[in-house]
Amino acid sequence: MTRQLEDTASPAGASSSGASSTGASRIGAGALAGIDRRSAIDAVRLRIGMAISLGLLKPGERLPDQEDVALGLSVSPITARRALASLADQGVVVRRRGRAGGTFVADEPPRQVLAELTASPAESQAVNGLVDRRLLFECAVTHYAAINATAEQLDELERLTRDMASSANWSDYHQADEQFHQLVGTASGLGTAVEVYHETLAELYAYFIPYPIELLHKSNCDHVALVAALRAGDVPGAVEVSRKHVDILHRTMFMGLAARTNT
Repeated sequence: MTRQLEDTASPAGASSSGASSTGASRIGAGALAGIDRRSAIDAVRLRIGMAISLGLLKPGERLPDQEDVALGLSVSPITARRALASLADQGVVVRRRGRAGGTFVADEPPRQVLAELTASPAESQAVNGLVDRRLLFECAVTHYAAINATAEQLDELERLTRDMASSANWSDYHQADEQFHQLVGTASGLGTAVEVYHETLAELYAYFIPYPIELLHKSNCDHVALVAALRAGDVPGAVEVSRKHVDILHRTMFMGLAARTNT
């Protein structure tokens, strides 16, 4: 996903997988019908706030450095900086100076502020639609990647699974995850269809929120299994791994987590 989203035109949102500038412009243009329009800064505020509300980011937990927050959420550094500054002003996060300093989740983030940082039903519905769209694309590109992937591409996919396994935080993981899924698309050899797949990834990644690294490491087991199936040329096996990997997003992205919290 592109790293430079405009500060005033991104939908709200994205964790686990850069796309072309066309993909980013489609996000900014409100490609999802019916979705709430938010500034990119407010979208980052929402993504971090929801992660705190859902207990994915714990009180006192240190956030990655500002540059890493930007990379992990696929936004520009200035967007990340302004979003974090706004959250600090509202007491959701605190900034500490010195060698042990950084940005930390407040011990008691204001509940009223967190209550305002929630996705609307229209946004949740739109994300579910994006997951379904990605599911179709993911199965297609995985099918052809099992047939067309080169030894070099498979080696790079395996390297990325090792990077994800050794990632210490959600930002590092998300960056490697994004590269992994982009490469699966490229390895399919499906031509211009790959660009559309990458754009769908970019739109969905705009909704990923920070997750505990333990959960992300568990998700990486799917990546390992996928590479093994691709190496074996096991088309049905590879497609089934990808199908399950994406379908679970209905329950593990913020709209699914929030639904379970409210029941």
